[in-house]
Amino acid sequence: MPHVVVKLWPGKSERQKQRLADEIAASVTRIFGYGADSVSVGIEEIAANDWQDQVYEPDILRKPATLYKKPGYEM
Repeated sequence: MPHVVVKLWPGKSERQKQRLADEIAASVTRIFGYGADSVSVGIEEIAANDWQDQVYEPDILRKPATLYKKPGYEM
């Protein structure tokens, strides 16, 4: 149990995507104390011309309370 979904523009290599998934899973297990077998990570590639309709509006603009890292703000 948690399942993390990363949405990004196409163009990253399979190696980069696997590395990102591994790093996310490691962070989730370390921070939340879940076993590695409980964490899953999905990566969805969204074309740049679809980003506004498929990601920005439904996931960012309409759900501000769920964002712990907002676009445009430094960490």
